[in-house]
Amino acid sequence: MTAIAVLGSTSMDLVAYVARAPGRGETVTGREFRTVPGGKGANQAVAAARAGGDVVMIGAVGTDEYGSALRTHLEHAGVDTDLLHTVAGPSGTAHIVVDDEGANSIVVIPGANGSVTALGPGERAAVSAAGLLLLQLELPLTAVTEAARTARDRGVRTILTPSPVRTLPSALLAAVDLLIPDEHEATALTGCEEPHAAAQILLRQVPAVVITLGRKGCLYAARGAEPVLFPAPEVTAVDTTGAGDTFVGTLAVALGEGRQVPEAVAWASSAAALCVQRQGASTSMPHRSGIDAA
Repeated sequence: MTAIAVLGSTSMDLVAYVARAPGRGETVTGREFRTVPGGKGANQAVAAARAGGDVVMIGAVGTDEYGSALRTHLEHAGVDTDLLHTVAGPSGTAHIVVDDEGANSIVVIPGANGSVTALGPGERAAVSAAGLLLLQLELPLTAVTEAARTARDRGVRTILTPSPVRTLPSALLAAVDLLIPDEHEATALTGCEEPHAAAQILLRQVPAVVITLGRKGCLYAARGAEPVLFPAPEVTAVDTTGAGDTFVGTLAVALGEGRQVPEAVAWASSAAALCVQRQGASTSMPHRSGIDAA
């Protein structure tokens, strides 16, 4: 079983479903509202656990009602929450609008996630004991960078999702083995809209990149190898929230099991395709049996 440590956010998603998202200054009427456990870190942890990984979650929740619900959700998914700390104040929230095409817009309020500024002895030990470390950017960069450098010192493979996108410090990039931006994040990081060109720029900083392209699939590029474009399964999307995190968590399990990149990407793409056909983020993530059957 693949041992995976996830340092990342745990938040409650507050999701409004609408025919179309409102423009600036506009009010629209929605058809449904849901509260769904989320946060990019927690989503990746759930996806990896459901895909068969042995996952520990490192982060924080608040003392509000969302905090206990978020912890329970992770535990029910089989995620170890011993290093998910409870801190005074509100938990993180993500305010999400999903339109009839399945596209989403998201505003993240960090809450307790903002308290995770450094790693303690337990967190460093968990990272050191893992086979892979998953990171995102919804926690303070000081903790993300420290975790990546700890992983590098211990020979632990590190995967970074650069979301929400921001300028990445060289100390962090130097400790990343695989960077997984979406096409918009790749453009923001490189100034280049063409995925192949953006990938080549990113390879100056990290050894391997997967740029996710939504319904167009994903582009894999690594130093010293020809880039490969992998098509996505053709499905009708209901809600794309959490699809990227599903892809990353499932891919981590596949790579940890020693699968070659084409097989690992195909398996992760199948998981993401199953996710977008259901409403919600973590609640729509498939189990290993479902991915294998897809």
